[in-house]
Parts: sequence; C-alpha cells; structure tokens
Amino acid sequence: MADRFRPAPFRPQAPGQLGWADVTPPQAWVNRRALLAGAGAALALGARAAANPIPTLEVIDSPLSTDEAPHSFEEITTYNNFYEFGTGKSDPARRAHTLTTSPWEVVIDGLVERPGTYSFDQITEGVTLEERIYRFRCVEGWSRVVPWVGFELAVLLDRVGVLPEARHVAFETLERPEEMPGQRRDNFPWPYLEGLRLDEAMHPLTILVNGLYREPLPNQNGAPIRLIVPWKYGFKSIKSIVRITLTEDQPPTTWNMLQPQEYGYFANVNPEVDHPRWSQATERVIGGGLFPTRQPTLMFNGYGDQVAHLYEGMDLRVHY
Repeated sequence: MADRFRPAPFRPQAPGQLGWADVTPPQAWVNRRALLAGAGAALALGARAAANPIPTLEVIDSPLSTDEAPHSFEEITTYNNFYEFGTGKSDPARRAHTLTTSPWEVVIDGLVERPGTYSFDQITEGVTLEERIYRFRCVEGWSRVVPWVGFELAVLLDRVGVLPEARHVAFETLERPEEMPGQRRDNFPWPYLEGLRLDEAMHPLTILVNGLYREPLPNQNGAPIRLIVPWKYGFKSIKSIVRITLTEDQPPTTWNMLQPQEYGYFANVNPEVDHPRWSQATERVIGGGLFPTRQPTLMFNGYGDQVAHLYEGMDLRVHY
C-alpha cells in the first residue's frame, strides 16, 4: 500500500524519549462500510457488548476486507485449534482462561537493525488498527469468515529495520506449560514454530492481530498478539507470539518438521493439491448445524489476485 504508515525508527523507549504515539498518525483510509457485513452481525455484537461490557478497540474499516458476512463471536471463539490447550476444538475455549497475557513481551532479533525485547504496548503504540474481515481456511477442510483487528506486519518490520540479507521471518509461540496444559504432553515439540518468506511477510494482507469483533483478542484465539496470513492454511497463522526472528535461511516450522509429506512450508490454500488423507477441493463452512454447508475451495483462499504473483514460476504441487 503506497500510503502505509512508516513512523520513526523503532527502539525500546528510554525515560524522556519520544514514543511512537508522538509520531503524526496516518491518514485514515476511506470507510468502505457503514456497518459490519450484515445487519444481523451488527445487532448481535451490540447485544453482546450490552450484556458483557468489554473495552472496545479504536478501529477503522479496511478496503482489504471481504464483503462476506462474518461468523458469530461464539462460533469463532468456541471452535478452533490451539494445541497448547488441547487437541479438541472446544479445549481452547474451556482452558485458555489460565493464560496470563499481561504483561507481554516479544523478542525481535536476527537480521534487524534494532533487535530487542519489546512490550506489547511498544509494539502497538502509534499504529492504526484496522478491522480486516478475512476468509479463514483450515487445512482440516473447514472455513469461516472472521473480523480480525490488527495492523500490517510490514509496519513492525519496517520499524525494526530489516537488513538486506534477510530472506525469511521466523515466529515462536509462548511456552508456558504451567498455564498451557497441552504443553505438558511430550508428544509434540514445543514451542510451536512458524515462518514466512520475507515477501509474504511484507505483503499488505499479512497482519498482526490483537483484536476480534473490535474487542481485545480472546485467549483461545491467540491473545494478546497473533499472525494472520489469509491466503494460507490456518496453521501458518501462529498464535500468542513471543519471538520474531529475521533469517537468511528458511526456518524450521513445527508441522513441516513433524509431517513434511502433509504440511509444506508454504501451505498456500490450493484446491488442486489434496492433503494425503483428504481432498482440499471443497470445504465445510462452520456453523451449518446438522446439515453443514460445503463450498468449493478457492485458490489462495480467494486472494489470488493479490498474491499469485509471489509464486510465479513455482510448481505449487512441489512447493505446497
């Protein structure tokens, strides 16, 4: 995006220094929607806020959102994967209340000009939060539409200063078994690791998320800060991030290390490349009750016009 906010250099703030909030804020993008997609979603959100008052985030709408109506808050927060709290879809919602998300720090290191340990407040200070209503596709074959709140990962990477030799971005999830009961099992290599190629990380669609439905991000969905890459399968969108490392070499990623024949490094949504144990040609839409809706899977999850150029010349059956 040509008008991306590029603030002053990013570094841990010492007493008396100016912070990111002192930088002139960016010009707001044109508000493309007066309401959430669908009046029903707006009414449901209002009713929830009245019944359960939670501080709302100051957010602007994004022209990069889909026009599709988002799923309900309850659907999004009670059915998801977060193995740190268990392998069942309801485990995160039942168990994630044990996670302490404040204070929170993220180590940013590797091939950057300003490595350091940054607090959540430092990372989010001065950024313009956008609501990005994105399609979300799980590698397991289910999908939904989610109104995330966040900002472009590129904003943060610009602030820390990416060195010329960097080619990839590695991410790491919190490892705290006393609060994350799934980590007490030794059948999974903790902490959870993910990675992106640098051009993927810098793409305007790639965002760091700290909110959902204009409220702070719930624990079970990856609080306080997670990644969302909407054209990739959901396991690439790592939760509860505590480290971001810029590297020259492709970093190890958890599922690719465990089962490389099933989970590739790129993990682009592709209806023409099946998982070895199931087809990816269609997807089950969450919230269908006894008769769930199935719909065709879109190449790059419907974001091909924006991202297909990143993979020109690549055989996506090999680089899956």
